[in-house]
Amino acid sequence: MDIAALITWVITALGGFYMLGTWIQRGGIRQQQTGTSRLPAPAVFGHFALAAIGLVVWIIYVVADKDALAWTSFGLLLPVALLGFVMLARWIPVYRDRATAGAASAATGPGAHGTVPAERHFPIAVVVAHGLLAVVTLLLVLLTALGIGGS
Repeated sequence: MDIAALITWVITALGGFYMLGTWIQRGGIRQQQTGTSRLPAPAVFGHFALAAIGLVVWIIYVVADKDALAWTSFGLLLPVALLGFVMLARWIPVYRDRATAGAASAATGPGAHGTVPAERHFPIAVVVAHGLLAVVTLLLVLLTALGIGGS
């Protein structure tokens, strides 16, 4: 089960890394000053950093098979999940506004980063897959830490 958690975690991280790159490329950091982006930079980077640290700890756990490392990874995933839910809640209105703001997006053009929230460019399939895989990862890590399913 530890390898299954590792695989889901890596796939989840790839989706998250794609969204982080999209958010940065589309001006998410610059939009913090104007309030255009609904995703606070500390939440975005905190989510990323804690998830990456947790993944490194999980990889060490898979190699060393020390229960404390499994529980440490799980403990790191809890604030990652909380930050993820906060960002999802702030992203949903931006996604809903996408249809009504289609004309405004076309008017600003692809190079404009000021008026269109950077997170509006997240593909819904990536957001959904990232969230579902994150839940699966959290459960697999918990089950492994509890010693259910072998390691």
